[in-house]
Amino acid sequence: MIRSKFLMPVLALAMLACGHARAQILIGQTAGFSGPVAAGVKEVSDGAKLYLDSVNARGGVNGQTIQVLTMDDKFEPKLAADNARELIMQKNVLALFLTRGTPHTQAVMPLLTEHKVPLIAPSTGAMALHAPVHPWLFNVRATYQREADRAVRHLSLVGMTRIGIVQVDDSFGADAIKGALKTFESLAKQPAFIEKFDRSKPDFSAIVPKVLAADAQAVLFIGAGQAVADGVAALRRAGSRAQIVTLSNNASAGFIKLLGEHGRGTIVTQVSPYERSISAAIIREARELARARGAEDITPAMVEGFTAAKVLVEGLKRAGPNPTRDKLRTALETFKRVDLGGLEVSFSATDHSGVDFVDLSIIGEDGKFRR
Repeated sequence: MIRSKFLMPVLALAMLACGHARAQILIGQTAGFSGPVAAGVKEVSDGAKLYLDSVNARGGVNGQTIQVLTMDDKFEPKLAADNARELIMQKNVLALFLTRGTPHTQAVMPLLTEHKVPLIAPSTGAMALHAPVHPWLFNVRATYQREADRAVRHLSLVGMTRIGIVQVDDSFGADAIKGALKTFESLAKQPAFIEKFDRSKPDFSAIVPKVLAADAQAVLFIGAGQAVADGVAALRRAGSRAQIVTLSNNASAGFIKLLGEHGRGTIVTQVSPYERSISAAIIREARELARARGAEDITPAMVEGFTAAKVLVEGLKRAGPNPTRDKLRTALETFKRVDLGGLEVSFSATDHSGVDFVDLSIIGEDGKFRR
């Protein structure tokens, strides 16, 4: 009796502990939480957390809560791959989520195939992630080429003829410029110049004089966070008044802060519905959750993360109460015009692009994006 009296609570605690372990879904994320894209990464991740916390507060998915294990890759591709390997092999995550950067995600992709693990919503619009279709990678944003196309067409429509391109010299820059060049060709035009800068050590001292010599009316700036802000500052100090346009990887409040006094009038492409609009249910939901936490506003980057989290959760629901990596991949491929609240997502075995939404915004006098 004495043994039984003390053994029962111990067994009960052991069962509870085991049950708790089973009731948690582990998702892995490697991204540049420090380094040149830290501001954008934080906002995207905060947006995802906003939704995932609300789901967990309601009991999770199929009785299981979701935990995102994050690792900082400092925006270095090799470290991104090392982190992903640890998350997959040692942490045994069900899926990877919200990686950041084109070369970084490309460094991770071989691991997806090797270990048959899904990557959901990489925060990059590289065409290499869309075509050919990677069986374990699911995009939840439009391509950079589509964004660059929209940007060049807009500049052309408003009468600008001297449009130059400044791009980072890596796979992201090489990918995005293809969309711009295709559009120039379709319009029977050519860029006024194409200049590249080093990703790890940006130096605009030789580029600025070329922009001035071309008397550029607009510059499509393909790069990340701090580098773009530094380049814009260098142009303004030299007297250039060219219209600056950049892509959605810079659609964060953090990027606006980096621009400082040079932010006003900068055009940034967007891949999510307007974060101030109440016409889209997904925006209303995100804003209500943010306000419940005392936040005054949400940002485009937060909407991207929020959207990604909704896709993850819907995939987990469809994967059932005992999700596996393969079940999750199969579940995602059942998405047929899934309405997330004014934004539709579709996947199939032959199409993992998910979303093709692209819009333009401009930074206003108040330091916020306007559409």
